[in-house]
Amino acid sequence: MAEKILLVDDEDKVLEFMSSFLRNEGFQVFTAQNGIDAIAKVEALNPALVVLDWMMPNMNGLDVCRELRKTSKVGIIMVTAKSDEMDTIIGLEMGADDYITKPFSLRELLARIRSVLRRLQGSPAAEEEQLVRDDLIISASQCRVWKQGTEIGMTPTEFKLLYTLAVKPGIVYSRLQLLKLALDDDYLNVERTVDAHISRLRKKIEDDIANPKYIQTVYGFGYRFGGQT
Repeated sequence: MAEKILLVDDEDKVLEFMSSFLRNEGFQVFTAQNGIDAIAKVEALNPALVVLDWMMPNMNGLDVCRELRKTSKVGIIMVTAKSDEMDTIIGLEMGADDYITKPFSLRELLARIRSVLRRLQGSPAAEEEQLVRDDLIISASQCRVWKQGTEIGMTPTEFKLLYTLAVKPGIVYSRLQLLKLALDDDYLNVERTVDAHISRLRKKIEDDIANPKYIQTVYGFGYRFGGQT
């Protein structure tokens, strides 16, 4: 069955342009022109992925992303005219799985969509079905995480990043390695996006973000998992 994609933009021509292209690529495409409608359609349609414009009136893309992440693990690609790195990081920390900056080609958009869908659909290449790391239980088959018995909600991107690090505690991964191993993304080569995902992940699993126990920074190299088996 064709994957459902929800396109959210307040410009008719942009929606028409993207919709036609993605339908020709085999997707079921739905559209929304404001944030309220987008949230309602995610609940009603359960799409695999949302392509979400940042700059919309009344309720912007960041607000929509924040609301969706309260209840949904749907894939989110943020579309932005902003090229500043901090804006990108803010979008990722709100829970977006990826971003794309205007102007972009439709082929570039398609590559980003397929990359995020791979993360959503693919389970980790599990060496163990279930990892126990101190207070954390990480289930590969269910893509779920518990801390001290309480489940922690995670996006597919966050889960794959955590699982990749936790499989081999103490091993240091560079940002580029994590992009390739955890995010399965040969197309996205902006290594700093890993930092944004790490920041969001730490807020969910660490007791003290300033002194992380699980996801530790190795300055000049990258990250390692510090939790014990």
